[in-house]
Amino acid sequence: MDLYPRINLLLFSILLILGSSISLSFNLPHIHFHKFHFIKKRNNHAFLSIDSPFNFPAPSPIWPSGEGFASGTIDLGGLITTEVTTFNKVWTTYEGGPQNNGATFFEPIRLPNGFSLLGYYAQPNNRALFGRVVVAKDNGGGASPTLKRPQDYALIWSSTNLKVKEDTNGYIWAPIPSDGYRAVGLVVTTTPDKPPLDKVMCVRSDLTSSCEVDELIWGRQGGGGSDEFDILESRPVSNGEKAAVSIGTFMTRSGSGTTIDTPSFCLKNTLKTSTYMPNLDQIKTLINSYAPTIYFHPNEQYLPSSVKWFFTNGALLYKKGEESNPVPIDPTGSNLPSGGTSDELFWIDLPRDKGARENVMRGDIKSAYAYFHVKPTIGGTYTDIAIWLFYPFNGGSTAKVGIVNVPLGKIGEHVGDWEHVTLRISNFNGLLQKVFFAQHSGGEWVHSSNLEFINNTNRFVGYASLHGHATYSHPGDVLQGNELVGIRNDTAKSNKLLDTTKDYEIISADYIEGVIEPPWLNYARKWGPKIDYNTDDEVHKVAKVLPGKLKSKFLEFIKSLPSELLGEEGPTGPKMKRSWDGDESFN
Repeated sequence: MDLYPRINLLLFSILLILGSSISLSFNLPHIHFHKFHFIKKRNNHAFLSIDSPFNFPAPSPIWPSGEGFASGTIDLGGLITTEVTTFNKVWTTYEGGPQNNGATFFEPIRLPNGFSLLGYYAQPNNRALFGRVVVAKDNGGGASPTLKRPQDYALIWSSTNLKVKEDTNGYIWAPIPSDGYRAVGLVVTTTPDKPPLDKVMCVRSDLTSSCEVDELIWGRQGGGGSDEFDILESRPVSNGEKAAVSIGTFMTRSGSGTTIDTPSFCLKNTLKTSTYMPNLDQIKTLINSYAPTIYFHPNEQYLPSSVKWFFTNGALLYKKGEESNPVPIDPTGSNLPSGGTSDELFWIDLPRDKGARENVMRGDIKSAYAYFHVKPTIGGTYTDIAIWLFYPFNGGSTAKVGIVNVPLGKIGEHVGDWEHVTLRISNFNGLLQKVFFAQHSGGEWVHSSNLEFINNTNRFVGYASLHGHATYSHPGDVLQGNELVGIRNDTAKSNKLLDTTKDYEIISADYIEGVIEPPWLNYARKWGPKIDYNTDDEVHKVAKVLPGKLKSKFLEFIKSLPSELLGEEGPTGPKMKRSWDGDESFN
């Protein structure tokens, strides 16, 4: 490190240590420096994002012919369901929740003839209104009705004693079901009078399944105990294809944060989950309608390539005990060992020749392909399309320590890097609900209303971070860690970009005959070798210039990083990730 950055770092560190008490948590939050939310005042209240409904920039496409996809209704077995996206506002609070913008509660309206409401909708005020709630009707095939009115209502909570800005008082009610039935949603009013018994319906117990809390909608944070109250989205307890069906309503959590109030149930799909999935022509239309363009940082040295280019340009397969005799890899990966586990018996590495090695490390964006994995989720009511990109090499990391950026040498480097984004699309209507941006060992879901769209299309933009290739929904600087010590994830637009609708391959869709998985997809071992450098040495090269207290905090932070980010070894392929058969991780 040059002398000038060392002096800056030391001065800043000394001032920071002398002037404040340092207390750090190392659960690796993402601090987004590039996102700012400006709120204008209107009639003594904030002008909020939710005041404007979200609409996609372009109309939905005309779907190729098929069976059930985007037909408007889905039969779960016992229940016919559809999505409602029109609402009347009931109650708004202007404080609390994400970014302290409050939340708004809505009654779904304009239900199709014969369908019944199961619960109300709620959303944070920090994004445009873009909601969906499942409503249902009895398919008439059972001995007992699948839907029944509640016997009564119980008041869960009210804002009458809440010292927060709101448009009026709000009251949250839980339906009390008859024996053999369960409530799957809540009702909100602005008076202490109980809602009418025919306002919502309860569902027969055998058609329900457990739900758990998901993203925070709104919270009343006190000093702990009985005054704590949170309102959250719900998600099925089980993940993936066999998951229950979340109906888009909300759950409440009271007390110290461990008590889940009713309802904690979703719907169950008792029929074949692939019935309403898109066929191959419809998948191609979805890709052309929604798939992103990924921008790479202008200083990015390590770009993606196709897997075939990686193999044909000298990638080698190594076997333990025979390291002196690596084997060239067939362009299709057909000579890679199939199955097994992520042991150290086999691994892939770059070419031995220095020139060829450096060439492959840089990748080849002209050859790059987007690899698509299509699967049912949320009990077959949604389609997840995971878009995988392959990078031959992942570059070293840069830390932010105080106000100084510190290159971390070889820390973060590894051969082979698989990154992805996942589109979640409603099988009711074909609309893109949200997108998962994978970021190192985690990631984040971003609702469609918060995406950056390309011109007047429904295709969005993603940004790959410099060297690490984590993907974000907007450009800027994101710090993985805390405001004192963290790993930089820098993103920006440049002329280095990949349009995932141009060159792509559908590598897996289990429910469709004729989609053949490439041989390399079933390679279970690492796409890069275990590191051949001493991580501790690399860390201490940086730590030795830091003063005592800051040095110890830096070392503690580095120890908390996952092995993938440290670059200790190459990753496994897409099919070996836990999200392949299940859901994406939730943070």
